[in-house]
Amino acid sequence: VASVDPQQPLAAIQSMEDLIARSVAPRRVNFLLFSAFALIAVTLTSAGLYGVMAYLVGQRTREISVRMALGASPRAILALVLRQAGSIMAAGIAIGVLGALALTRSLTALLFGVQATDVRVYVGVSLLLAVVALLAVAVPSARATRVDPISALR
Repeated sequence: VASVDPQQPLAAIQSMEDLIARSVAPRRVNFLLFSAFALIAVTLTSAGLYGVMAYLVGQRTREISVRMALGASPRAILALVLRQAGSIMAAGIAIGVLGALALTRSLTALLFGVQATDVRVYVGVSLLLAVVALLAVAVPSARATRVDPISALR
C-alpha cells in the first residue's frame, strides 16, 4: 500500500475472512445456542415420551395377562397395544408440528440459508419421536406378554 500511495493510512488491516467471521459471529452464537437447546429438548422429549409410554403399558400388565389367559396371542396383544399407542402418538406429533409451524415466525430472523418450515426437519423429528414411542410401547409389551398370566394376576 505504501509503495502505491504513501499518503494512505495503514491502520486496522484485516483479511476479508476475519471481517466476515466477525460480522456473522452473533448469528453463529445464536445458532449454536439454539442447536444445543434443540438437542436437549429432543433428548428430554424422547426420554419423557419413553417413560410415559412405558408407564402406560406397564399399567396394563394385568389386562395383558387376562387377555393371554383367555387365549390371546402375544402378536395380537402387541398389535392392539401398538395400535392404541399409535393413535396417541399420531395426535401428539400432529399437535407438535402445528405448534412448531405456528412458532416459526419468531425464528425466521435467526435463520440464514435455511427456511423455518423445512419439511425434512419436521419429518425427521417426527420419525425420531415415532420410533421412540414405538420402542417405548414394544419393549414393555413384549415383556408383559412373556409374564406368566397366573403370576401377574396375583
